[in-house]
Amino acid sequence: MVIQDIQQFSEIRPKARAYFCYLFQKNLPNHLPSATADAITARLRKIKGDLQEAEAVYLLDATGNQVGPTYLKEGKKEDDAGKNRSSRAYYYRAMHERRCTITDPYPSLINDELTVTASEPIFDENGKIIYIACLDLPLTEVLKIAHPLALESNAGKFFRAIYAIFTIALTFVALLLFIKGIEGFLMYGFGHYAKIEIKDIFESTILLTLSLAIFDLVKTLFEEEVLGRSKKDAETDIHKTMVRFLGSIVIALSIEALMLVFKFAMTEPHMLINAIYIIGGVSTLLIGLAVYIKFTRLGEVK
Repeated sequence: MVIQDIQQFSEIRPKARAYFCYLFQKNLPNHLPSATADAITARLRKIKGDLQEAEAVYLLDATGNQVGPTYLKEGKKEDDAGKNRSSRAYYYRAMHERRCTITDPYPSLINDELTVTASEPIFDENGKIIYIACLDLPLTEVLKIAHPLALESNAGKFFRAIYAIFTIALTFVALLLFIKGIEGFLMYGFGHYAKIEIKDIFESTILLTLSLAIFDLVKTLFEEEVLGRSKKDAETDIHKTMVRFLGSIVIALSIEALMLVFKFAMTEPHMLINAIYIIGGVSTLLIGLAVYIKFTRLGEVK
């Protein structure tokens, strides 16, 4: 999915840039008096040979005019010598920042697929930029290089399938709890001749609350691990989901404790101690939840 790929690229961009910088610095002559266009082009073609999925390599001069042809896949080339690329992001960013840069994904003029261009300024012995070396690589290949599990690698498919199975199973659990909770209301709360039992209404409320909590968890797992949503957003959502999940458990236990207090007060007063134990557990959970929220917010502020 295009949106997913772009979100993942925003996450791994520093790694991708570091990779291309290493590739350029290892292969291209720089800060040398003998850095000629032919020598740089030969080294660019070697990089392209190592990166078999690279779309194209080409060289620009300091004014943005292309020096020589554009070298494509399978030994093909286009005679683009003399074309001015000074308005392109890969040129002016490399000139302005005076370092290796990579562009945002953009539709390639070669095949209309999303492409990322890495560019490296070439300096002479006096520190003056004389050339800009450029390399085009499909976005999907950039993701595979910088983050192998981001796309459809075998491991990525396997883990995504496992998460999908868990989310489906948890969805059925949430659905069963929901059906059982609704069934309790229909049988005991709205039946024509049925007598309303407070105990059964409490139990139905607990089931519906737990169903909602599990569904929230399923939603976050599905969006983050199966659909591959941006991790930054996912981290925020997982905190919210954790708070809702723990809150639902606290509510369910509080209802259970309240129900036991009423029951034992009327029938078995000596058993009230058990309800107090549950209330104590609920209080401990509330304290833990408060601590979790506090430290989570501190982490977000930092």
